[in-house]
Amino acid sequence: MTYEYLLAGLPELKAGADAPVSLEKLEELFDEQLSESDKRLLDLLRVPIDAETLAQGLHAKNRFVREWFAFNRDMNNVLVAQICRKHGFDVKQQIVGDDEVAEQLRTHSAQKDFGLSEVMGEFQEILALAQIEDLMAREKAIDAIRFEWLSTRTEFDFFSAEMVFAYYLEAVMLHRWSILTVEEGERVFRGMVAEMKKGVRLDA
Repeated sequence: MTYEYLLAGLPELKAGADAPVSLEKLEELFDEQLSESDKRLLDLLRVPIDAETLAQGLHAKNRFVREWFAFNRDMNNVLVAQICRKHGFDVKQQIVGDDEVAEQLRTHSAQKDFGLSEVMGEFQEILALAQIEDLMAREKAIDAIRFEWLSTRTEFDFFSAEMVFAYYLEAVMLHRWSILTVEEGERVFRGMVAEMKKGVRLDA
């Protein structure tokens, strides 16, 4: 199913800019106009990624949804591996999944590039994120990579459900930045490190 009229009527979203439409209005509009099957996929994208939703997303019938969840899992795994290396934590206990990227991170933790240079296309960009000391700047850089991924994956999906999903995900990021403070960014990061110290495996 295509959504020419729906997408044509939506304002353009730009990375780093304010969101031109509220999430509440956007979700209401999508709920009204998406097919039932596409709404179920959007519902999966609406919730935070944890162990349960990650498993569901990785097995979704829609390719875009599967790849989005896999991309976020891989990016998070690389960042977590970098944090483990910096703080002396056990990488194997924190990496999620049994895909190629996860296995490389577990078995090549001694290598500077984790052996991923030839495996993961966005690896160098993601690896560079760990060098950004300012946590807010790092989070924005992460979202910039996500924006680029979404743009690339939907470049030729004209008026498709995938374009609707990408638009929603971009809007969520813009709204998150409109309310996220420096203190909140610090709290999230410190919480991640604290969980690692306790040996709790991060799911997303």
